[in-house]
Amino acid sequence: MKRRDFIKNATLASSAMMVPNFLRASGIGNVYSDNIGKKLVVIQLSGGNDGLNTIVPFEDDLYYNARPKLGIAKNKVIKLNNYLGFNPSMKPLESIFKNGEMSVINSVGYPNPNRSHFRSMDIWETGSESHEYLNTGWLGRFLDHECNGCAPYYALDVNDDLNIALKGQNKNGFVMGDTRQLQNIINNNFLKQLTQGHHEEHEHENVEYLYKTMIDTQSSANYLFEKSKVHQSKINYPRNKFGKDLKQISELMTAKADIKIYYASLGGFDTHVGQKGRQDNLLKIYAESMDVFIRDLKNNKLFDDTLIMTFSEFGRRVKQNASNGTDHGTANNLFLVGGKLKKSGFYNKAPNLSDLDNGDLKYKIDFRQIYSEVINQWLDGNAESILGQKFGKLGIV
Repeated sequence: MKRRDFIKNATLASSAMMVPNFLRASGIGNVYSDNIGKKLVVIQLSGGNDGLNTIVPFEDDLYYNARPKLGIAKNKVIKLNNYLGFNPSMKPLESIFKNGEMSVINSVGYPNPNRSHFRSMDIWETGSESHEYLNTGWLGRFLDHECNGCAPYYALDVNDDLNIALKGQNKNGFVMGDTRQLQNIINNNFLKQLTQGHHEEHEHENVEYLYKTMIDTQSSANYLFEKSKVHQSKINYPRNKFGKDLKQISELMTAKADIKIYYASLGGFDTHVGQKGRQDNLLKIYAESMDVFIRDLKNNKLFDDTLIMTFSEFGRRVKQNASNGTDHGTANNLFLVGGKLKKSGFYNKAPNLSDLDNGDLKYKIDFRQIYSEVINQWLDGNAESILGQKFGKLGIV
């Protein structure tokens, strides 16, 4: 095939199948393993979940004074200790917390916080300073530093586009929205021809890169499609996209797919107006789906080797606004769930509502300290080289 014809066909195939969204993986070998060891599942609550109405300080009068209409009534809170409790929509996770399988870290943030969705998400996903702009994600750099010879889908995003958190300089994660996307790749005749017929090296570097990327796409799609058929979960997940995503992750785990990191998200948490019903519904979706997912992992003896981290790009302001909602804030809570936590329950005290920064919560724990803990203690990586600085241990995982 002539170079000009190849580029023309590659462009058409990429456009038709959205190949750039399916795969951002280069420089990664195809060494597969049936024993992946510990797995990490990252869940992003996009939009800025209101942490104060998720983990409720039901004994703090300042909370109710700041939220006369939005505050969760004390008699409705699912009490977890003498001061803090779950939003009632989080009821399905009560037993997880009380069984010592969940750690709630309060007041998580970073210095000089940014209240823009896009910028704050960028900071969280790249693991940067608030004034620093990075084009690689914290998990993508983990792949760069720690993942020689890994499969292209060693880190898998179950959304439609690859999150920047999984983008490295040389190695990236793989996107798999659903099995229909995989079938589109597998059945593409152009990619089939490349996979079967491309053996020679090309003098043009860009052409060779396109060949490699698209061949990796084809082989990875085949692998994941076959793994997706190995096991069908017998437990009923909620009939929503988030439940479907967690079901897909559980089935791939049970099939022993060569995937160490999974990334999922649940959006809609930007609750400026009419927050109560909207947030309650989203937390219900989150909690019900997580409950089923955790039970599924336990049934298949996968829970002890799985760590689930849930975060949002920022919390909300302490005081409700005039539209019965809350505006963009700063520090927030973060959840770690797993069967082998070294410290469960509430890791630290509730936010101090009498000591605010211009109406916002003050952060006490840098989110990168949690990333460092996950990288060093769970993923067996070198957090200092990935995050660019050294953070102290938290002793959670």
